[in-house]
Amino acid sequence: MGAFDDQIQALTRISEKVDPPARVREEAFIKDYDSVYAYSIRDPEGFWGQIAQELEWIEPWTRVREVDLPRHRWFVGGKTNITLNALDRHADSWRRNKVAIIWLSEEGEERVATYGQLRDRVNQFANALKAKGIGRGDRVVIYMPLTIEGAVAMLACARIGAVHSVVYAGMGSGALRTRIEDSRARVVVCADVGYRRGKVVRLKATVDDALKDIDFVETVIVLRRQEPAIEFNDGEEDFWDILSSQSNRCDAEAMDSEDPLFILYTSGTTGKPKGVMHVHGGYMVGTYYLTRAFFDIKDRDVYWSTSDIGWIVGHSYIVYGPLCAGATVLIREGAPDYPHQGVVWEKVQKYGVSVMFTAPTALRMFMRFGRQHVEKYDRSTLRILACAGEPLNPEAWHFAQEVILGNRGHCIDNFWQTEVASPMLGTMPSMSTKPGRCGKPMPGVVADVVDSEGRPVEAGKGGNLVIRQPLPYMMRTIYGNPEKYEEVWNVIPGCYFTGDVAVCDEDGYFSVLGRSDDVLNVAGHRIGTADVENALVSHPAVAEAAAIGLPDDIKGESIKVYVVLIAGKEASDGLRKTIVRHVRHELGPIATPSQVDFVDRLPKTRSGKIMRRLLKAQELGMELGDTSTLED
Repeated sequence: MGAFDDQIQALTRISEKVDPPARVREEAFIKDYDSVYAYSIRDPEGFWGQIAQELEWIEPWTRVREVDLPRHRWFVGGKTNITLNALDRHADSWRRNKVAIIWLSEEGEERVATYGQLRDRVNQFANALKAKGIGRGDRVVIYMPLTIEGAVAMLACARIGAVHSVVYAGMGSGALRTRIEDSRARVVVCADVGYRRGKVVRLKATVDDALKDIDFVETVIVLRRQEPAIEFNDGEEDFWDILSSQSNRCDAEAMDSEDPLFILYTSGTTGKPKGVMHVHGGYMVGTYYLTRAFFDIKDRDVYWSTSDIGWIVGHSYIVYGPLCAGATVLIREGAPDYPHQGVVWEKVQKYGVSVMFTAPTALRMFMRFGRQHVEKYDRSTLRILACAGEPLNPEAWHFAQEVILGNRGHCIDNFWQTEVASPMLGTMPSMSTKPGRCGKPMPGVVADVVDSEGRPVEAGKGGNLVIRQPLPYMMRTIYGNPEKYEEVWNVIPGCYFTGDVAVCDEDGYFSVLGRSDDVLNVAGHRIGTADVENALVSHPAVAEAAAIGLPDDIKGESIKVYVVLIAGKEASDGLRKTIVRHVRHELGPIATPSQVDFVDRLPKTRSGKIMRRLLKAQELGMELGDTSTLED
């Protein structure tokens, strides 16, 4: 395991086990994890079929699942539309006037949409897309800040059977262009600007840059937020103008359970992002179930995820899962430390937030600010604080449990990824927590830690994390690249290979230590080393480049890059800043290198592969390991 040996050793010294508070255990949706888990493994068809029956279907399925790995189909023959369960099921019931989404700005502006109002807006925007000729299977790229309109655009695509691809509105024009090109989107939905830390982020300018010389995008729909309103070019229209001109009635398209719902791009080990594709049926059932079973969200709860619709967390646990469960969702555009370091807890107090989902990076930031910014506000309503995106260290867990929750609620860890759109491992609210370990397999999940040959390793030993049975909420393919999809089932034959290194202890609790491949994890965001390196070498002064991740107290990992300049170019602080700005422009702020070293050459194997492992070992003062393949 090399780089993870120290982490594994540290875990073996942790024996602490913390029981949930009585009020959490007594109110938990699942009180007896062991019996529910045993049933889900013994009879997966009965387990998932029973959950699916709680939702609305246009036509019933004939079989719960058909498995012929790497292919797997769920609720076979069933027809539904996820918006029937996210909108109509509530808008046609007593929940019609229940608040679905509360939106907040950094400056304290508030807007609210009930389930009835949300369905009306979604139907209007769906009709506007239909008027543009958009329908079943067409791709729509959404490049929007965290707003109600962003969620409306997603749901409207789903309503008519179009496939949305949301791109995080912090990504640069190069990353946006790649995703538009790969999906061959006919429409781009964006905003003129976003707001973060009191500053204006000009999103439309990024879209204009990304669309240069692209001729297959027919329409750009712009949410104009600034005054005076920006002028439009040919093929551009106003979001609210086209919405308000349409009827608020639009029947949901009857979609096969296996019809695509969305594509979400995630970084891999190559420079080309992977278009992970999820479907209406299984994704709907999985996110609905785990909204209740894991996040324990109830009708009376106010739920807040600090993520963004540009990530899988935002898809599954801002939009689809909570809305299918009829929850009230709080969203806030902007930074969690602006306009002051206690603003998150101020909002928890004001809105009575009871369930919250955030990242270890945020917890470490709050811990650094100091407990006074937390304790100034009443957090007594907060029952569940869930955390995912990267490993949660015991110190951050203790801060969350003891300071933020005051031991009245439960801080629960969980692990999943874009490819598997809901928790695979986690500590359920009724379960005891082992700080430093994310938890046990979710119902239906058969997880294992194996060596490179697929053999299970003994408890306490590191290995590759695999899932031995498919899940309804797993991806179905990589868009336009089925061979890449099949690879993850062929690394360890018969298993889904997560690409992560993990340890399982004698009690069955897992710890996920990090990626085993060339993927960085910066503040919970997956960034491929190849993405960063490709952006670097696209700069006219750069001949070669390598990127590695280094430990960071707040972000988990920061990016350090090594740059070989082309002949005739000289290293300087000015050039270093220019290169950093170039990467930021191409990939966005999340991929900005923290350090740039100019070097004469990069360590490579004789076949020409850059030895990033060697660079990282040198930085961390570790043993260099086997260097026999290093070129002379």
